[in-house]
Amino acid sequence: MKKMPRGEGKFLIKQRAFIKLFMIKFVEENRLYGMQAMDELKAAFKQFGYEPNHSEIYRSLHELIDDGILKRHKKLQEGAKYKEVVIYQFDDYEKAKLYKKQVKTDLDRSINLLRKAVEDVF
Repeated sequence: MKKMPRGEGKFLIKQRAFIKLFMIKFVEENRLYGMQAMDELKAAFKQFGYEPNHSEIYRSLHELIDDGILKRHKKLQEGAKYKEVVIYQFDDYEKAKLYKKQVKTDLDRSINLLRKAVEDVF
């Protein structure tokens, strides 16, 4: 798993890390389909003017697989005799928890940076 650099030269949390955090959350909640996660992410953040695109979401899922955090497999869709869907599950939940902890540090730093800007300027 790639280490996330702390602070130096960074401004705010990267989009991919943000999306990966939510992909881990979806798998923890047994919402295992990529398309379902994408639809829910778009709906949840639309009010903030943020709508991650399909390719960013799937790149995030693929990085989580490459990092050994998630694995994917195909299964037959319920009610469909031949249609397969891709399911995402944990390959290493300890790595997932560590990644979440690292992203939490970045989120806290980003929140504090934004809070300071609002306090100092407005």
